Amino acid sequence: MGIAKVIEISSSSAESFEDAIEQGIERASTSVEDVRGAWVKEQKIVVENGKIVEFRVDLKVTFILKE
Repeated sequence: MGIAKVIEISSSSAESFEDAIEQGIERASTSVEDVRGAWVKEQKIVVENGKIVEFRVDLKVTFILKE
């Protein structure tokens, strides 16, 4: 497997936690190569006037370092 590194990112979506996770992984994959996995560290919501307006996630993303 080699050596892995973990980075922490935050992502948000107006639709759902799942969409926020997918957007975060997709964006991380454009910046780092060989993303192998991730886990959700924290989930948050933003509420305005009694309604959820944003879903936020903090992710820890694992990728393999180049040799």
